[in-house]
Amino acid sequence: MKAASGHFVLKKGKYRDLAKVFPDILKTFLEETEQVPEDEDVLKMFIYLNQVDLERNVKPEGYNRKGKMRLVFPLNRKEFYIRGTSRGSEVVRLSEKISRMLSKAKVSHDVEWDKLSSAEE
Repeated sequence: MKAASGHFVLKKGKYRDLAKVFPDILKTFLEETEQVPEDEDVLKMFIYLNQVDLERNVKPEGYNRKGKMRLVFPLNRKEFYIRGTSRGSEVVRLSEKISRMLSKAKVSHDVEWDKLSSAEE
């Protein structure tokens, strides 16, 4: 299977449900996409800023920088998604890995594929 985006729709609709597992998700995402910052403090900052928002139950920043993939929290929807630069099996593989992490952390979610609006593309 190939996809350009993998979406994690939160069934309970609460960002704070992600707070405990998000540091591991972000680290895995950055490692798998070869986007780990060289400076450890930069990584800690990304985690901290996202954690603060998640714990307050508000939309976090995610990791929406130029690169092979992005980890995006869209406006007005309780979900986040991984977006690749093109359709491929890497998006699917990484999405499935993150879905397993969410399930293990008991975060109720559904995974959907290629659900970007025209504005997001």
